[in-house]
Amino acid sequence: MLARHSSVWLIPRHGTVATASVGGVLDCTTYSRLRDRLLEFAADARDGVVIDIDRLELRDPALVRVFALVALRAGDWPAVPFALVTDRPEQRAVLTARADRNVPVYRDHAAAQAALARPSRRRAGKALDRSPRTSVRARGFVEGVCAEWLVPELAEDAVLVATEFVENALRHTDSALRLRIELRRDGLGVSVSDGSERPAVLREGLDVLETGLGLRLVSKVAKRWGSSRLRSGGKVVWAVLARR
Repeated sequence: MLARHSSVWLIPRHGTVATASVGGVLDCTTYSRLRDRLLEFAADARDGVVIDIDRLELRDPALVRVFALVALRAGDWPAVPFALVTDRPEQRAVLTARADRNVPVYRDHAAAQAALARPSRRRAGKALDRSPRTSVRARGFVEGVCAEWLVPELAEDAVLVATEFVENALRHTDSALRLRIELRRDGLGVSVSDGSERPAVLREGLDVLETGLGLRLVSKVAKRWGSSRLRSGGKVVWAVLARR
């Protein structure tokens, strides 16, 4: 009977690293909701994610795997480290027993944020208006950034990815767009965010966004790509190109 009344919540905090507190009950009825809220929160992060679970009841210890799943997804996009904070001995015992190298656990926020500190990656972003020249402006921006960052060998693929993402968003949404480029240790990230929550999905034999071979080409040139909902609303479609 308790399971029917279970709930889980997330409260964001302000700071350089994306930090939030979660509370309520983690059980089979709330697992999916917590997973989705954490993934949406992480998709907006820029330098790292720290989640305080002091007020979360771990009713089924096996379900703490939700944190490993979110950490792996955050490692793809937005490619930031993920950590937990709790000062409760029983929680630390559960998490230690089911340890995952992708999910470090710290006693307080200061320790977590110090551990997650890393050299800033290079970032560039551009808001795109909706016009017949939007794709042209996006291509020019990507080419200029790749030249400035001395990665011209990635420019062709980055332009292809940005063009497909922008044209998809123009065709299937009526919201503002934002293009973002990030130079990481493992590659070059290209993303376009918009106000629609409809995901970009590639299915066998069919490009759901009806763009011909667009997403198929992206899947061939990118090391990883995906579509993530944003806590702030809408989604971000992203890809990572391997550095040669």
